[in-house]
Amino acid sequence: MPYDLGNPDLDRQLTQLVAAASKNDNQDLIAELVTTALKMHRDGASRADLKLINTALKEMRYSNLVFSRHHEPKVTIYGSARVGDDDPNYAITEQFASIMASHGWGVITGAGPGIMEAANRGAGIDSSYGVNIRLPFEDKANQYLDPEKTVNFKYFFTRKLGFVKEAHAFVMLPGGFGTLDEAFELLTLIQTGKSDLHPVVLLEADGSNFWGPIIRFIRDEQLAHGLISESDMALFFHTTDPNEACDHIRHFYANYHSQRYWGGKLILRLMQGPDAELLEELNREFADIVVEGVIERTDPTPAEVDDNDALERDRITFVFNRRRFGRLRQLIDRLNDAVVTPETFQLPVPMTEEHAERPW
Repeated sequence: MPYDLGNPDLDRQLTQLVAAASKNDNQDLIAELVTTALKMHRDGASRADLKLINTALKEMRYSNLVFSRHHEPKVTIYGSARVGDDDPNYAITEQFASIMASHGWGVITGAGPGIMEAANRGAGIDSSYGVNIRLPFEDKANQYLDPEKTVNFKYFFTRKLGFVKEAHAFVMLPGGFGTLDEAFELLTLIQTGKSDLHPVVLLEADGSNFWGPIIRFIRDEQLAHGLISESDMALFFHTTDPNEACDHIRHFYANYHSQRYWGGKLILRLMQGPDAELLEELNREFADIVVEGVIERTDPTPAEVDDNDALERDRITFVFNRRRFGRLRQLIDRLNDAVVTPETFQLPVPMTEEHAERPW
């Protein structure tokens, strides 16, 4: 069924308008966006609903524009705005951000004070990005951010999308309700396959005792009562060492490059494909997540060739059960263990097109 206004004359005018505005390969999607706006107009949507959707769309559009100009890998750092510069967690955040920037990574924060300020301070203004939220008591970005690399948001939900969409890795420092909300939402996205796998680090200064009780609750209550799986514990990493946090993130991309679904199979793109011995080991260890057939090396699929999608990378493929993403993370770790972590990375855009073979 075509997504249109059901009025041939209006649909033709809309198509002509979109074509006149810009020549690119996405005119069909632009036409659908305009169609949605006109359908809301025709539906008699309330002014409040129109303001919400209009503001959200403008915020997402501007965020996309800002980040599209900068292509280095990025890590999002979350944490409390209430932490002072004399707090050990401020110091460890500043140190971690400095280490990541020295390896060529950009650092994204919520642009505020506390942990966010420490991260931008450590990374330096050239490596810092901010996704600021306008609050009645706090609406200015911290001094370590370039306004050209700062996006101001009215809504938390669009801001949270910016945090997740633009980063290759995530580090959580101690924080309040917002930090815990962001941590568990991020883990939910990864656990359910709504987001590709990414390294998630729970970092805190030695002696803080912030993440320890939370991890114990996850293990002793959620895991013990069957509310999560044992392998879900592999979706995050806890440390008090900023160098170890950096190493964990970089190790995740030592071999793993990206993923795609095609023909009912999951394809993992790698810097170096497994040899026959390792492939045999992987088939033994991870048979529980292979629905049928085996894990095997493969050439680029026709869809990847058509899209010129990471054609230079090695590949393995298998029919994944699309459920146990913690086990998939463990499989990727095994592949990464087989190589030496490179000094620099050329990573893909962190959020790419939702392909037809990934219907959820």
